[in-house]
Amino acid sequence: MKQSKLLAKTKKKISKDITAISHQYLIKADFIEQSISGVYRFLPLGFKVLKKIENIIREEMNYLGAQEILLPSLQDKKLWQETNRWDTIDPPLFKFKDRHKKELALGPTHEEEMVDMARKRVKSYQDLPFALFQIQNKFRNEMRATGGLLRTREFIMKDLYDFQSDKKSSSIFYEKVKKAYFKIFKRCGLKVVCVEASSGTIGGKLSHEFMLLSKIGEDKILVCKKCSYAANTELLKDAKKCPHCGGLLETKESIELGHIFYLGTKYSKVMNLSYQNKDGKDKPVSMGCYGIGLGRLIAGIVEVHHDENGIIWPKQVAPFDIHLIAVENIAEVEKVSKKLYKDLQEAGIEVLYDDRENKSAGEKFVDCDLIGIPIRVVVSVKTLKKNCVEIKKRKEKKISLVKINKLIKYLQV
Repeated sequence: MKQSKLLAKTKKKISKDITAISHQYLIKADFIEQSISGVYRFLPLGFKVLKKIENIIREEMNYLGAQEILLPSLQDKKLWQETNRWDTIDPPLFKFKDRHKKELALGPTHEEEMVDMARKRVKSYQDLPFALFQIQNKFRNEMRATGGLLRTREFIMKDLYDFQSDKKSSSIFYEKVKKAYFKIFKRCGLKVVCVEASSGTIGGKLSHEFMLLSKIGEDKILVCKKCSYAANTELLKDAKKCPHCGGLLETKESIELGHIFYLGTKYSKVMNLSYQNKDGKDKPVSMGCYGIGLGRLIAGIVEVHHDENGIIWPKQVAPFDIHLIAVENIAEVEKVSKKLYKDLQEAGIEVLYDDRENKSAGEKFVDCDLIGIPIRVVVSVKTLKKNCVEIKKRKEKKISLVKINKLIKYLQV
């Protein structure tokens, strides 16, 4: 992508009300912009990061054997009445009437939709087990939207639901998803803590959250100094000692990136999702649900991976692999830069090529650090005298010279 054509205008000044580092840098670098309170537009750079994260999640869901679907955001009141959540879910639903006076809601979650779909297809034990996931917009009627992508009213979520014949099968799958979540967050460059949690309005008998330790986080968790136990303070109020080993508990701030629930038969019983077992008896289907907020995950990555100059994207989720910069508007520099841009693309390397003629070298370097692409490649009169380009990794201060004819091989190592 040529930067002169990229729909991105970096900013030097932003509102003083923007306090979270992730919010500041994502706005400054023009990855996102606010539409209305708690609602954000993903611009080209932000959208590329979003898709990289989607693909990581999709790969891990496919590895679990889950099938991808897409359910509607508009949901029927009748389904929510079956579970008695039309008037009780918190935050309350976004509700409205269509032109036929039919009451609808914008979906904050999809238990009712999933069960309604499954009960039309599950008849026998032979139809089980299976798991379904989607990556889709959700709507939460939050009273207070803060921190940019950390707390929004419209957001993108991956939600996974599994349908099993019994509790034992559900428990086995639950543990598999736990492992998959750790892999997802590690691939996104994050180390998370899995904590026991409250099931809230989703319900169920068992729940865990995947927390990113961060001072900007609104959640407080208790972490044992002696063993690996951790829990949300909502679940373990005012506790001083670990319920597992008796060690001291330490309170830490955190950001919730994922939440998993063992639902059991909570929804299948009230919505009549059952199957016939081998003995011909009707049994309720056992379920679990598993969510990851993608926008919040992006914000979490930036909260961890940044410095005083901007974002430092982990390679796996960066919008581009290379930021190629032509320093001077001189024919030879432009000629070499254009050829490198073409060669890198043909080698399968994603390149943002800063070909802007109205920007100084200093301005280009500032934008480069702010945007945070992992590797900067600079072409200048000085480097060309040595038949080289200048290489700098975003997370390092060291600068190296690499021969032009060896650049692609160097980058592919």
